[in-house]
Amino acid sequence: MPTHTARLRALHVPGDPLLLPNAWDAASARLVERAGLPAVATGSAAVAESLGFPDHEGTPPDVMFAAIGRIAAAVDVPVTADVEAGYGLAPAELADRLAAAGAAGCNVEDSVAGELVDPDRQASYLAGLRAAGDLVLNARVDVFLRAEDQRTVLTDGIERALAYLAAGADCVYPIMVRDAEVLAAFVDAVRPAPVNAILAPGGPAMATLRAAGVARISLGPHLFRLAQSYVDTVVRDLVAGNSPF
Repeated sequence: MPTHTARLRALHVPGDPLLLPNAWDAASARLVERAGLPAVATGSAAVAESLGFPDHEGTPPDVMFAAIGRIAAAVDVPVTADVEAGYGLAPAELADRLAAAGAAGCNVEDSVAGELVDPDRQASYLAGLRAAGDLVLNARVDVFLRAEDQRTVLTDGIERALAYLAAGADCVYPIMVRDAEVLAAFVDAVRPAPVNAILAPGGPAMATLRAAGVARISLGPHLFRLAQSYVDTVVRDLVAGNSPF
């Protein structure tokens, strides 16, 4: 029987993307599984906020890995965990902690506190993580996050992605690419490697992401934001004397 890692890796099919609405606790993970999706992803921002911590590595590692462990234990499908930039852990320790939590894969960012990590250094970190354990590695490429004209950083993004793939990443994640032409060019440049794209307000629609050939679509913090918005509306209605039932 295939391992969770093998099952997760096989789900990355360009043009027929794996859909990953990012969960933040055991209950939301079970809803994702109950909907029939074959894998669950955690979202670092959502997990952090649900636990009372800020995003961007504000959650103590022990607390974050405990949360990942509860999510993985709650479902029967593979879980891939957003571990931000690795919390300052050495690759072997990060791999061990992920294995102990029951995660089959992980996202790793190439920026810390808003600053891009040197790509050679990041590639070395990913190679160490690859050597330390059997994980589906999704290497985030953060150059597009703050670029007003994303075409100006496309070459840098592609070079980073190719370096991370050469180091052993299974998938690359050019997060927050808003320009559909830039995304398509990125996918073409790293083909046949799988590409993760985010489905976000103001970004390309799901049909556009599929047409671009991505192999994985995640929602980042946006499912959590939708849930927060709904709860906020219900609570305000209650305060106004209206029943939600």
